[in-house]
Order: sequence, then structure tokens, then C-alpha cells
Amino acid sequence: MTETRADPFAGLNTAQRSAVEHGERTPRGVDAAPLLVIAGAGTGKTATLAHRVAWLVLAGVDPARILLLTFSRRAALEMHRRACGIVAAALRAPQGAAPEVRLPWSGTFHAIANRLLRGYAANLGLAPGFSVLDRGDAADLMDVARQDTGVARGHRRFPRKQTCLDIYSRVVNAQAELDDVLQSRFPFCAEWSDRLRTLFRRYTELKQETDVLDYDDLLLCWVHLMREPALAADVAGRFDHVLVDEYQDTNRLQGEIVRRLRPDGRGVTVVGDDAQSIYAFRAADVGNILDFPAQYDPPARVVTLEQNYRSRSPVLDTANVLIGQGARQYPKRLWSARGTGEAPAYVCVEDEHAQTDYVVAQVLARREAGTLLRAQAVLFRNAHHGDALELELVRRNIPYVKYGGLKFLEAAHVKDLLALLRLAENPRDRIAVYRVLQLLPGIGPASAERCYRHLSASDWRLTALSGFTPPPAAREDYATLCALLARLDVADTQAAWHPQVGLARAWYQPQLERLYDGALARAGDLDQLEQAASRYPSRERFLSELVLDPPQATGDLSGAPLIDEDFLVLSTVHSAKGQEWDTVYVLNVADGHFPSEFATGSDTLIDEERRLLYVAMTRARESLHLLAPLRHYVPGQARHGDRHVYGARSRFITPEVLATMRRVFHARDDAMSGDGGGGRRPAVTVDVAAKLRAQW
Repeated sequence: MTETRADPFAGLNTAQRSAVEHGERTPRGVDAAPLLVIAGAGTGKTATLAHRVAWLVLAGVDPARILLLTFSRRAALEMHRRACGIVAAALRAPQGAAPEVRLPWSGTFHAIANRLLRGYAANLGLAPGFSVLDRGDAADLMDVARQDTGVARGHRRFPRKQTCLDIYSRVVNAQAELDDVLQSRFPFCAEWSDRLRTLFRRYTELKQETDVLDYDDLLLCWVHLMREPALAADVAGRFDHVLVDEYQDTNRLQGEIVRRLRPDGRGVTVVGDDAQSIYAFRAADVGNILDFPAQYDPPARVVTLEQNYRSRSPVLDTANVLIGQGARQYPKRLWSARGTGEAPAYVCVEDEHAQTDYVVAQVLARREAGTLLRAQAVLFRNAHHGDALELELVRRNIPYVKYGGLKFLEAAHVKDLLALLRLAENPRDRIAVYRVLQLLPGIGPASAERCYRHLSASDWRLTALSGFTPPPAAREDYATLCALLARLDVADTQAAWHPQVGLARAWYQPQLERLYDGALARAGDLDQLEQAASRYPSRERFLSELVLDPPQATGDLSGAPLIDEDFLVLSTVHSAKGQEWDTVYVLNVADGHFPSEFATGSDTLIDEERRLLYVAMTRARESLHLLAPLRHYVPGQARHGDRHVYGARSRFITPEVLATMRRVFHARDDAMSGDGGGGRRPAVTVDVAAKLRAQW
């Protein structure tokens, strides 16, 4: 009896289904030429890719031979969840009753690189137990290299560690020459080219001496693995299909990895939208997606998704005109079956105070009309552009959250606890050793360095730490630290490793209370860390994957939020990518902000700034407001004095774009302007200074 199957792809539109069912079924699975899916904003990219995975599985492809590369672990998990549901639906089985679909090779580029490099460590001359540095620890190691080389000594100010790391990262990920990167991105550092080269050489040596890799090394080592034909063939032989999400955000290293995984393109599917490529500052190269079809002979097939399921037609009409004025791109015109609505508003405001007044008034009015605060968002080019609005929201007791600030793993107490575990995992990890030792009273950099040398001379045996004599103030805590590390060193051979986090935390608790204010609040982050540990099979996997894809926490918020049962969302445009709200307000749509003043010297950067505004606009489902202040006050001057500049209309808001919008003018509210009602003041003076002196 033949089992009747439902059609799990019936809900897809024609273009989506064409992308999902690309390729020919064969007895061994699916033979597919390279495919590029241009997925416009809100066109169901995630659903299309998940259905593509499910279709491959249903066509007989072994899920273990599918490599799915995403830009976050959450995206990989979401793809897995959806694909399982689709396969179950296809078999008309309840969730869980159908054969389980496991995608063991789904994850971020960096996470997959971490797994592969450990498997091929011997081929690459790497220690299998290498540690992975997060950005903060990499910057600290860069600072050690600065001190070792003495490049910062002299009469002129040398770049700080974070700037040096940014330059290094840009060179690696863009596969560019140092001098070219300095000229184009860091011109203020161009004079230090020779010293930076010396610094980066020492930084590389330090990583090799201590068996650590940074984020950039993971991709760089993967590329070197793939540049060796025999090793590349072995890696590529693990997979029949390679699927890549958000391909417009890949850098040159990632693009090369994909090409070397499948030189002929067979089995490669990449999904993305060139119109949403906005991460050039992270070395993302829009050329990867623009040049993808021409990499193969014959060229890759291109399927374009244009039906938008998010926004109403007027929002899309404006966005289409805006992005259509860009340079090289894949032509697309988004459309919606959701019907019409209010035209986007181009709001000229007197100044930044009037801008704040307009936003607050609109937010409250729409709330009274039934639109929740959390269904509304205020977006801006740079985080500080929302400062004035934040002050007014606090004054009016309007709850809000602001995204784009301190990350979970950047919190000092979280880094402290992880350093303990990293030290147990890799005693060569110099940054971890320094951080742990300097938690103790009386131990500074000099004592930490002596202890590190003692450990080195003892062949990196943690038990040898007990033979080092610390400063008197640290002796009691140092003894308990040695005992802890000895237990962690032995415990790692046991099947269940995660109790180690509790051991480390018990030792750390007195240090937490001594070093930081708000120890009780910080303990909540450590609770989350301890809970997360139980989900990982080993200490190495926990430490590596936590760095490569950190958990979400309140630390993702840029400050202490004012939240109740509902709250307004404030966000940079970069942080808002992938999100959507009923109503969106975009601040400071004027030259100098959109586009940024720092982008005006490059046509390439101007194109990215246009795409950034496009991303902001296409976050709106129902209503869109672009705000353009006519005056901007000069920083450091009185807010209501005469020191101001007039804002120029954004070059992106052309007559063609304006023709799709309704124009609004909003003057500054007297109550906010400080005019106190606007009338002539009485000719009375009060010597307040004298009265204040007289009080005492």
C-alpha cells in the first residue's frame, strides 16, 4: 500500500517553489547546477531556504551531507526546526513521528570552521586543543604585542589596541594589502605602516606560541585548508550540497571558501539580497553576490523573489524608487498583495527638538489608536542620534529599549569566569592566565608574567602552579585557585564536564563580590552561563561556540532599559536588519547622516549608504516616517543659541522618491523649545548668585 503524502510546498509562490525544487532527482539524491536566490526584503527568504533543505531531504539527500552556512546559530536552529516540520508534514505524520532530520553540519561560518580545523589540526600544524579568542581578548593580546615590540614608544600617538585589531581584521577578511586598507579606511594611521606590520607579525607569533586563534584565523585557516588540493577534496567530499544564507554579507575569505568547496558549482545554493548589503565596515563584499553567476560556466541560475509579505504597497513603492537609483544591482521590484495604505511621510522638522517632539507625539497618538509601543520603532544611522529622544522618553515616562550596546560576553564578570575555564582547557592561553591571576589581590601584570613563565618552564602542567610563590597578599586565594585548577584539569576526563562551571563559580564568588558593584545582579549572568554549559557535550565545544555565537541577554541592550508591559524600540539600522514593525520612524534623513559624512568621498560607500536607508524603510509594515531636521546645533554650543548649521536634504530623497511620499512640516513645540510660551518676558532680573551665597 502506497503511503499518501501531503504537498508541503503548496503554500509557496511560483518563484519560491522554483527555487526550492531546483535540480534533477537522481537515484543518489539531487543533481543541481549552482543557484542564486535573490530574496528581496520580506519575501520569505528563511521559509524558502528551509523548504529547499526539506526538499533535498525528501528527494533522498542524506541530511548529514548537507552543509548549511548561516550568519547566526539561531538562524541555523530555525532552519532545522522548519525543515523537520516540513518533512513531517510531507509524510502526514505528527511532529516527532516522522524520521528525525538532523543537520549536523549547520551553523555559522566560524562555528563550522572551528569544527573542521580541529579535525584537520594535524594537517595544518595546529594544536587540536587550541582556544578561540573573542574580540576583547584578541585586543588584549594585541596590546601585549604592542608592549613586546615597543611600536608605541615615541613622541607621536600610536593607534590603540582596538584600532590595531580593526586594521588587522580588515586586512585579513578583505584579503587586501595593509597600505591599501590604511589609505582607504584608516588614513590617520597611514604613517604607521611599517610599525603596524611589525606589530601584526608579533601578534601572529603570540597566537601561535599560546595555541590560540582569533575570529579571523578561523576563516583564514579554513581557506588555507581549502587551498591544498588533497585536503580540499577531502573536505568537499563530506558534502553533496552547500547552502549559504545572507550571501550578500560574506567577505572575500568566505566567498573563496564556498568556491573551493564546489569549484564547478554543483550543489551550491546561495540566498541573499544585494540591496541589503550593509556590512562593508566588517569587510563584507557585495561583489560576492553580484559576481556569483559569472563564476561558473555556464553561469549560475538566478531566481528572484519579489512578492513581499511584510509591507503595504506605498512603503514598497517608495523603497523601490530609492533602491532603483543605485548603481550595479540585480533588478527587482517588490510588490505586495496586502493592499494600499498611507503613503510614507517625509517630515521636515525645524530642528532636532522638533524631531523628538514629532516622534513622541506620533508614538503616543498611535498607541491610543491601538498600535502597541513595541510595534513601533525609531531607527537611526548612529547610536548617539537617539540621545535626545531617550531623554524625552524618560521625561515623559515612556518605556523603551535601545539595541546596539554592550554584549553579554563583554561583561567583565562573564569574561572572568570563562577565563578560568579557558585556562584549564589551554594553559598556554596567555590572556586567560593573566586575567585569572590578576583577579587575586596583590597580583599585577609583573607577577602574572612571572607565573606564566613558571608555567611555561613546567611544560604547561597546571599542577606545577603550586610551586610558584605569589605575593603575600595573594597567597590564600592563590592556594585555593591552584586546588581548583587541579580539579578542573582532572575533571575534564570525566563524561559529565559541566559541574566544572559550578566549581569555578564557587571559587570566583568571593572575587566577584570584592571586585564589582552589583554582585547580585551580575550573578544572574553567571546563572545563565551555568545553565548554558549543560547543553554542550564538552568544555572545548562550550568555550568555542560560546565565543563564536554568544547567547542573547539583557547585556545586548545598550543601557539599563525602562521597560514595563509594553515598550518602544530604539535601534540603529544595522541592529534592526531582519526585524519588522508596524510603524517605523527614521531620524536625521539628511546629508551628513544619510549618507554619512564619512562616505561622501566614495561611490561604493554612497551605494552602501543608500542600501542602509533602504533597509530602514523596508522594516515598516504599515507606516513609515522619514524625519529631516532643517537645523542642527553645533556640538558644545548652547542648544538654543545661534550656533547651528542648516541641514541639506539627503541626496537620496530625489524628486522621484518625494513623488511617492506625503510631505509634512512640524515646527518645534514651545514647551520643548524652552521658550516658556513664546511671549515677551517681564523686564525683571533676579540676582540668583547672591541669594545662593546668602543661603550659607
